[in-house]
Amino acid sequence: MRLSIAVVFLACQLPLLAQHTSSHWSYDGSQGPTHWGALSPDFALCQSGHHQSPINITGAKKADLPPLQVDYKPSPLHIIDNGHTIMINYSPGSSIRVGDKQYQLKQFHFHRPSEEEIDGKSYDMSLHLVHADEQGNLAVVAVLLQKGADNALIHELWSDLPHEKEHEEQLDSVQINAKALLPSDLDYYTFSGSLTTPPCTENVTWFVLEQPVTISAQEIQQFEKLYRHNSRPVEPLYDRVVLESK
Repeated sequence: MRLSIAVVFLACQLPLLAQHTSSHWSYDGSQGPTHWGALSPDFALCQSGHHQSPINITGAKKADLPPLQVDYKPSPLHIIDNGHTIMINYSPGSSIRVGDKQYQLKQFHFHRPSEEEIDGKSYDMSLHLVHADEQGNLAVVAVLLQKGADNALIHELWSDLPHEKEHEEQLDSVQINAKALLPSDLDYYTFSGSLTTPPCTENVTWFVLEQPVTISAQEIQQFEKLYRHNSRPVEPLYDRVVLESK
C-alpha cells in the first residue's frame, strides 16, 4: 500500500512521471510534436517556450563547472511500458550532486533515436535519468547510447519488459543499479531546458554526458519493436548558452 501511495505522490509532484499516462499526444501525425502546443492549453509551452528541449549542442563554452557526483544505490526493478517509452521507477535514496545542488533520482526512460544532437549528430538511442530536488526542481542526466557491445543492465531490463501497457511490473526480487548505465567519464554539457514531452515544462536543468555508452544492435531492435521512433525533434536555442565542463 505504501508503494502505491508513493507512486501516486510522484505522479502528482513530477509532471514527467504523470505525462506518459496520457494518450492525448504522440510522436506522429496530427498529435505529433509540431501540434503539441495546440492539443491542450496545458501544452502551450511546447509551442511558445524559448527554453525547450532537446537541442542540437554546438558551440558550447568551456567553463569551470563542478563535477557531476553520482550516488546511485540498488533499487528493485519497477518497470512500465507507459505508452510512450519504457520507464523504470526508482526507489528513494539515490541522488546526484552538482556543486551545492542535490537531486534525487526518480525514474529513467529511453528514446529512439537520441533526442539530443551533438554538432548535428544524433545517436542510436538516449537514456534520460530524471531527478528532483526538495523543492521539486527537475534535473535530467542524458546518456547517449550508440551501437556496440552488449549493455548488461539494458539486457536485463529488456528481458523483464511488461506484457501489457500502462501496467507497472514490480519485480522486487530483481535488483538494478542505474550507475551501470553511466559512462566512466562524467564530463557534461549543461543548459536550461524543458521536459521533452507535453506539457514541455521549462526550468529543467540538463546534464548531457559527453561520453556515449554502448548498446547492442539486438537491444536496439528489441526496443524498436515497441517504439521505432519516440523522440522530439531538436528545438531552437534562442538566447541560451550551453556550457561544457573542462
